[in-house]
Amino acid sequence: MASLFSFDIVSDYDRGEMNNVVDQTKRELSARYDLKSTAAAIDWTDQNKTSLKISGDNQFHLDSILDIVRKKLATRGQSQKVLDTSAEPTTSNMVVSQLVSLKSGLDQDKAKKITSLLRDKMPKLKAQIQGDSVRISGSKKDELQSAMQLLNAQDFDFPISYTNYR
Repeated sequence: MASLFSFDIVSDYDRGEMNNVVDQTKRELSARYDLKSTAAAIDWTDQNKTSLKISGDNQFHLDSILDIVRKKLATRGQSQKVLDTSAEPTTSNMVVSQLVSLKSGLDQDKAKKITSLLRDKMPKLKAQIQGDSVRISGSKKDELQSAMQLLNAQDFDFPISYTNYR
């Protein structure tokens, strides 16, 4: 009897780790000499922790805060692709602020990109789109691990992570 192994591909971020990143960034902002006594700040925009609001005196402060956040993400082993910095900064009362949303979930186009890549490169594996995740199944664990390596080598514009490895 042939056993079937599988794993899921999702595009999500760890909310606990992201909370740690924000807390560490706040601590570093209070300690940095060039950002003391300025409007430099970072905070969650809502209770669901789906986006961040960064603010400062000028664009240089926003760039510095984003640089700190990226460094903290890298130290905690999280992908920097989770940050969506496409929103334009706004200026109000001499304070520049920017909304940075956090990318989460695979839409149909991203899931199709993953499944077509796996079908072309590894025809022995079966890829199924299941809502906001993609399930990859195969008869050998080695094939699944090589699929993970193939996906990690690709430069997607969204973060991917693996769950339910069985």
